[in-house]
Amino acid sequence: MQRILLIGNAGAGKTTFAKQLTQKLHLPLVHLDNLYWCGDWNHLSRDQFDAILQGELEKPQWIIDGNFNRTISHRLQYCDTVFYFDFPTITCLAGITMRTLTNLGKVRSDMGGNCIEHFDSQKISLYRNVLTFNKQHRKDYYELLDHAGHANVIIFRSRKQANDYLAKLRTASLILREAVFDHIFDHNRVWSTWRQRRREFQRAAFLE
Repeated sequence: MQRILLIGNAGAGKTTFAKQLTQKLHLPLVHLDNLYWCGDWNHLSRDQFDAILQGELEKPQWIIDGNFNRTISHRLQYCDTVFYFDFPTITCLAGITMRTLTNLGKVRSDMGGNCIEHFDSQKISLYRNVLTFNKQHRKDYYELLDHAGHANVIIFRSRKQANDYLAKLRTASLILREAVFDHIFDHNRVWSTWRQRRREFQRAAFLE
């Protein structure tokens, strides 16, 4: 996994998952909201955003967090792994509500510019999009993923599945580190034994 996409409805927990994933895989994390929003809820033009996104896609390693439906098919051409958060609508509604309340009056870490969280007409539009997301986009997403044969597609249908995946990834990482340590330890032990025997041979030759 070197180029990873995270897609799915708003409020599914993609950003939280992405932050934990980047800590485990040590890959650079790109939030599309951070690229798109440039301050006080103003955003880049389509051409500006596409140019910046293309620059990120051409890099050798990344985790890209965010939907932006218009660009998904293009981003899929560059990734080797896709995580699709196919969650129930009620889960996502609860997610964006909790996210808004937690960050109310503050700027989220994954946002660009000085975009302060608050309830307004834009937030109402977000709720409307979350309510209709699965009905409008789920079928299209699965069709896109079906044609992404070059990529490893991983689908989560609950937060538990996502958390379990991270836990298994943590366990695998620990096992790998322990194996590397054991290999180094065994190598050093063999090297130490060889040096000791060489000294003994040299001492015996000197005494003769």
